[in-house]
This record gives sequence, structure tokens and C-alpha cells, in this order.
Amino acid sequence: MVGIGPGGPAHRTIAAVEAITASDLVVGYTPYVESIADLIEGKETYVSAMRQEIKRVRVAVEAASKGQTVALVSSGDPGIYGMAGLAIELAAAEGIDVDIEVIAGVTAANAAAAAVGAPLMLDFATISLSDLLVSWEVIAKRIDAVASADMVTVLYNPRSKKRQTQLTETLLTFKKYRADDTPVAVVTAAGTDDESVTLTTLAGIDETTVGMRSVVIIGNSQTQMIGSRMVTSRGYEL
Repeated sequence: MVGIGPGGPAHRTIAAVEAITASDLVVGYTPYVESIADLIEGKETYVSAMRQEIKRVRVAVEAASKGQTVALVSSGDPGIYGMAGLAIELAAAEGIDVDIEVIAGVTAANAAAAAVGAPLMLDFATISLSDLLVSWEVIAKRIDAVASADMVTVLYNPRSKKRQTQLTETLLTFKKYRADDTPVAVVTAAGTDDESVTLTTLAGIDETTVGMRSVVIIGNSQTQMIGSRMVTSRGYEL
């Protein structure tokens, strides 16, 4: 299980590069495998489209059980909204005895935070607004909990062509607990050549600028703008 970071070669860890280089077979979502083309020339690959996660994991686990060294790649970190948990669960459920090593990667939250300054300096939460695998009722309860707890919050999968209302509802919940001028960052394609950053506020965010490649960082009561940097104070006396 290899985390390849948010997209650009500069965010790959040495451990990830070594694992991919040492593999016989590379398995992953098509865009992820394409993004590491410079590392896999001449290697056997297996790629598939979105929503075929179980099939990809099964191919990887079965190949590994037959003696191949397999790199099952995930963007960001494989243990954060990635395939690591599914691989471990599937191998156990199907009685496949295989060694699974999880190699951490730079997740989108890290890359996005670095792009805007230092907004994650205190306790924070990450919440995916995708209700494909988790009901919106459950997600909405979690949103209310972190909003009321004054935690900086990173929203993954905030908006898509088919999912327009989730982000709107989420922002309304945060507005119940936080000031209109609370700093907010929208970072799209973090860590790639296509990266774009918008610094705004809870009242000023333009939802139409948010897409599936975006993460939204909502500050808390201790978050401020220092010049063009979004910073959450840890409370040091200066």
C-alpha cells in the first residue's frame, strides 16, 4: 500500500519511490498510475476506473499471495481515505495470507495547509462530504460536532456535478457556530502543477469555485490571516 502524495513528484516520499521501484506489479486507479509513469516504465500494471476499488484490491492481494511484489498505489496517504483498510479487510475476509505494508504519503490536507500557511497548528478534523459509502445523516452529525467544538476542519470531496447541496449545508452549519469573517481556504489540485489557492472567509466563499479536486479548510476562532498566510495560533506568548 503506497501513498504517492497529492500528485506531483516533489511530494513523493523516498519510501514510496523505493517501494514502487522494487515492485513487479503496480495496481491503481488510472490517473494515479499515470501520474507515476516515470517510475514504472517496463513494469506490469493493472488499472481501472473509479468505483472499482474492490476489484483493484483483489487483483493486488491475489498477485501478492502468488509471490509477486505488488505496489497498490493511492493518492495522498493510503490510510486516509485510501485503500489500506480495504486491503487488510479483504485479505482477512477471503483467508488470503499475505504481508501488507502501508507506506505513508503526503495527504491532501497537508499539501493544502502548506500552500496557504499554517492553519492546522492545533486540533483539527478531516471530513469527507461524499455520501457514497457513508450516509449523509451520519456525515451531518459529524459536521455539527466538529463545528461546535471549534476545530479547524478540512473538507475532502466537497462538491461535484452530482453533489451540490452537501457543501451548502455544511457551510450553513459552520455559520451557526463561527463568525462570518472566519478564514477559509479553497485549494484545488494541491501539490500539482495545476494547484490554485483562494483565501476567503466563511461568509465570502464562492461555492462554484469548489470541485472534486478541491479541499476546503475552515478555520476556528484562533485562525487569522497574517498577510497572505492563514495561521491558527497555538497560544505562544510573543
